[in-house]
Amino acid sequence: MARIVRHNDESVREGYIRNGGKEVKLFTSALKAFQCNNRIVMAQRKHLDHFLRGRIIGRLEVSELVQLEVSEELGIAQSVISRLWPVRCVPLTATHCSLRLAWSREHALWTPQQWSCVMFSDESRFSLQSDSRRTFIWRAPGTRYHQENTIERHRYGGAGWLVWGGIILSSRTDLHVQSVTMTGHIYRDVILEQHVRLFRGAMGAEFLFMDDNARPLRANIVDECLQSEDITRMDWPAYSPDLNPIEHVWDMLGRRIAARQPPPTCLLELRRALLDEWCNIPQDQIDNLILSMPRRCKACIASSGRHTPY
Repeated sequence: MARIVRHNDESVREGYIRNGGKEVKLFTSALKAFQCNNRIVMAQRKHLDHFLRGRIIGRLEVSELVQLEVSEELGIAQSVISRLWPVRCVPLTATHCSLRLAWSREHALWTPQQWSCVMFSDESRFSLQSDSRRTFIWRAPGTRYHQENTIERHRYGGAGWLVWGGIILSSRTDLHVQSVTMTGHIYRDVILEQHVRLFRGAMGAEFLFMDDNARPLRANIVDECLQSEDITRMDWPAYSPDLNPIEHVWDMLGRRIAARQPPPTCLLELRRALLDEWCNIPQDQIDNLILSMPRRCKACIASSGRHTPY
């Protein structure tokens, strides 16, 4: 009678059947059931939170792992990983492209000394249970930068924090963490008064402050505060997160929090983790991002003002 034997090596999953002195390789029904169940579990994990997205992207960007290896390591279907890439952008009109192109041409020849006077700032949302309130584009394979193939998806919900930060060559602001939406009054009284004004005072008239074109940041009370504090706001083209180096810092922050063991399980733990990991990001990595601005400008020029790989 044939009998099934199994090798002692746990890395060998195949079964063997011994019959008439011969070993015949056999995938057992149990193994097939395991593999089928594993594929089902992996396929169900299509809605990834921000931390897991950061882990996937980080593994693909900074390691030699291929998509299949990352899929097996994290238990995520390869088809999900192949579609995942955080192009933080929206479809651009001809006017947007023209403004981005003009801005990039103006700043492409700036020296490191000139970029060292610019503080780049931004807000981002980090959640415990869902995607952050950032724009992610899902794309078909091979169409990463095709303008006509971008599809915006926004996911909201889940407890989390809104954070604001600013980076500058050789330094950064403290991370501001709040649970409510940013308003013009909060931006003036907290962000400008408690964070930006200190850097303006230390650096003098050469200081330039970059923020995006979000409506609360363009309120009259904000403009009045900037004028009264003699803070020069950098002209910034709309829909240009790919030109802002702090976007990559948010990714770094998300990945570092995702790697914490154990991960945050409540809002208080998440807040502590955000503050700790913000301080732990190496300054040389931030400096390298800021010094990449000439390359970003040239990439935007090469794409005629359309979105860039950054």
